[in-house]
Amino acid sequence: MLYPEEFALRLAQLREKKGVSAREMSLAIGQNHGYINSIESGKNLPTMKGFFYICDYLGIQPNEFFNTELDYPEALHSLVEELSRLDKEELDALHTFLSAINKKKKATTL
Repeated sequence: MLYPEEFALRLAQLREKKGVSAREMSLAIGQNHGYINSIESGKNLPTMKGFFYICDYLGIQPNEFFNTELDYPEALHSLVEELSRLDKEELDALHTFLSAINKKKKATTL
């Protein structure tokens, strides 16, 4: 669970990683120019509808917003969308490839 100040920090983190200003994001989701800034400064919280607009703009699902262990949830979300287009054989091959990368990565960090 994120507290209001953590919500504000997470929003700022994700927005900055997207490379947009608070003003630009506010206007892009149909709000006044200070909307995102008011959330990031802790003065306001978005409505549920506003939160869904924020997630949509960021290209993530609401659960990905709250998963603070993900630094780039939009990249993971996009990857999952691409994976959903693969057949079973392609997924198995990709899984084997990713497992080999992770094993190699684990071996080099020991």
